Amino acid sequence: MVIPETREYLLNELSVIDNWEKDQKGLWFWDKIGRLPFKMLDKVTPSFIQKKISHLLDEVGSFIQSGGKYLSNDKTILNKLQIQCPDIMVTTVDSAGKVPIACMDTVCEDIQKTNSKLAAFQGATTGIGGLFTLAADIPVLLGLSLKTLQDIAVCYGYDPNNREERIFIIKSLQFATSDIVGKEAILNELALFFNNSSNRKDEVISQLQGWREVVATYRDQFGWKKLLQMVPIAGMVFGAFTNRSMIQDIAETGHMLYKKRRILEKLGEQAQHQENEYN
Repeated sequence: MVIPETREYLLNELSVIDNWEKDQKGLWFWDKIGRLPFKMLDKVTPSFIQKKISHLLDEVGSFIQSGGKYLSNDKTILNKLQIQCPDIMVTTVDSAGKVPIACMDTVCEDIQKTNSKLAAFQGATTGIGGLFTLAADIPVLLGLSLKTLQDIAVCYGYDPNNREERIFIIKSLQFATSDIVGKEAILNELALFFNNSSNRKDEVISQLQGWREVVATYRDQFGWKKLLQMVPIAGMVFGAFTNRSMIQDIAETGHMLYKKRRILEKLGEQAQHQENEYN
């Protein structure tokens, strides 16, 4: 049974997201340590791995422009939403936005579990050879990160084929891998989306000059955790764990940020409906 989406229900769900945002203002000890050894990482990382990392810039740039090769399979996500909510015809991404929040959440959690397991398998596979297979892990993990966020975007009724939605995805990726100051700054930027500002498109696109920061912060996540993955065989364990936790963090970020947008839009629609009835 789907819970009726009353104003009180939506506001309660929004308060859960607000509390989550406040929790993001602190860093775990693991993350603090993980940001320390980058000079050492530069010294011990072979040039062919550094080239792989530098290619992330091109990958992210391509994604913003065209979506690259990471576009979500819309039909798969829409079918899952249809199963969860058979009373609503879910045939397009726009129609997905009419699905109750509870159904969206269920599908989103399924996306998180599925992609986390895939990330763990991929991390274990590339961890077998240690240093020599780490180069393959980096771009593949970025691709899975982008695809995870695109799947979640479709789940909440937002089309990643739209360029400004891909910018929102990049900002979500950046949020998931940023420090305290970075998270606060990104939330301020995303307020344009949350408030459904009419100036959103122009202002967000003007911020593209800073998208390269995504790669810098994304690389920070590798830190000493990826150094451990350079050990052959043992790297399987570290690779599986770090990749799984990274995708879980990214999926949680996408879940909360997209859910917040959808809730605010639903609250706006309810307010507009009440105003029309009053008039």
